[in-house]
Amino acid sequence: MDNDNQPWFKSYDSWVKSDIDIPKITLTDLVEQTALDFPDRPAFHFFDVMWTYGEIMEKADRFANALIEHGMGKGDILAIHLVNSPQYLIAIAGALKAGVIISGLSPLLMPDEIVYQLSDSGAKAVITLDNLFEDRLANAASKIKTLELIILTNLFDMVPLEKPQQQAKQLPGVEVKWLRDIIKKYPDNPPRVKVEPEDICFIQYTGGTTGVPKGAMLTHYNMVANVMQYGNWLNTKRDNDILLCAFPMFHIAGLFHVAQSFVFAFTQVIIPDPRNTEQIIGLMKAHRPTFIAIVPALSIMLLNESGFRELDFSNLQIFMCGAAPFPEKKAIELNAAIGANKLVEVFGMTETSPLLTANPKDGIKKVGSIGVPLPATRLKLVDLETGEKEVPQGQEGEIVAAGPQVMKGYHNNPEETRIALREHDGETWIHTGDVARRDEDGFFFIVDRTKDMINVGGYKVFSTEVEHKLSKHPAIELCAVLGIKNPSRSGSELVKLVVVKSKSVADMLDESIREDILVFAREKLAPYKVPKIVEFMKSIPLTSVGKVNKKALREK
Repeated sequence: MDNDNQPWFKSYDSWVKSDIDIPKITLTDLVEQTALDFPDRPAFHFFDVMWTYGEIMEKADRFANALIEHGMGKGDILAIHLVNSPQYLIAIAGALKAGVIISGLSPLLMPDEIVYQLSDSGAKAVITLDNLFEDRLANAASKIKTLELIILTNLFDMVPLEKPQQQAKQLPGVEVKWLRDIIKKYPDNPPRVKVEPEDICFIQYTGGTTGVPKGAMLTHYNMVANVMQYGNWLNTKRDNDILLCAFPMFHIAGLFHVAQSFVFAFTQVIIPDPRNTEQIIGLMKAHRPTFIAIVPALSIMLLNESGFRELDFSNLQIFMCGAAPFPEKKAIELNAAIGANKLVEVFGMTETSPLLTANPKDGIKKVGSIGVPLPATRLKLVDLETGEKEVPQGQEGEIVAAGPQVMKGYHNNPEETRIALREHDGETWIHTGDVARRDEDGFFFIVDRTKDMINVGGYKVFSTEVEHKLSKHPAIELCAVLGIKNPSRSGSELVKLVVVKSKSVADMLDESIREDILVFAREKLAPYKVPKIVEFMKSIPLTSVGKVNKKALREK
């Protein structure tokens, strides 16, 4: 593919380069440089708490020294099992300083899912909320053979409130410590751990074709590259922006914006509950962000609130949306509320750190399009049969991409790595599994997914994983999971489960079996993965090779 004369280059804003040089440095280097350059810059607002970069890095140094003191070294893995909070920022910055790999662990996961992810990653330590520890982690910890240290915190530990100090529940073979004690006890001298740009920085879990999550290994170079690419795209200046991000930090999008903030000295407005629209509107009013990052579904929820439309958005420069398409009618409404030409739709995936494409900041935007490739990023569409031949303009094909933001591979999973990362003309390209078409201006439009991924309010649900777990219920002979449009939330889907009952319960009422299956599902799956609709059928249509024919199910 000739990348020197691509049609999308003419859509680039005047300052954007077609290619950029990525410095051979680590994310840790950039984070520490920000603390040196802007020690008095506000790093975040969380309720009534504001810390500067100097203050947060001092606590991060103490956290890093605690990890090192407890035997954590370069290449060991810390899982962060928190909601958005100052503690999340301390953990990320501290782990980076200690040379420790970070792995986000969703607070929504059930115990079995937690055990799988921590065991698969080989996590040596976890930082978690005290209530999550009691409810989900304490009883599961003995099943995680690599786990040696658990650090506890309360959501409001960093808020100056009078709270009684709880006694940490002790577990056999695992040390349990309080973050508050660590920050008081350990020194704030910066540790000196040598990390290289090609070292793994994050292991972020995403769905797999086999039905189990897989850990995308993202290097320091990957993350530095993507932050620099998007910084060039938006012409970002350091020490200039106030970011309000409604993505959870355990999600790749939330993690990216943390890295972006650390590199460019943003002030983050931390949102612990991304579904609390009243609180979000209040924070927007109080802090008047210049940069908002959000999913379309939440944007639409905000549009339904009168308080949102009454806000003063004159300070806002960028309203970034990703994870799902933005409906055209709602985009028009949003532009009317926030001001013209501020909505920037983007596209990416966990495996690409995450951004691949974006609509221009100042130039022409195409609503419903994922935009054009970022600097130093190459995209093409290949045929769906072989994945080898590039398709003509206007024809649908799978998106494949190459660039410095593409992951190193999947952790301990060479087979999934082989499927995702393939060689084309002597270079490694990632096969995204997303089907798109490209117009004459080089803008890409998503039209389908090759994987059976379901989008529930921005969260990815992989049907094979849900099917695998629910098929163990004794009432289920055969099942299939698919996504259907959510009539109350544009751009989001509902998880639907289709069931063929086993012979042992064939004569029982559907309603009683439905409730039993849902109870089982709630025990095994994160809430957003639990089916909202359960339909019983005499038989499920199959393809000629015996696979469930989901296309026929959707048509039915």
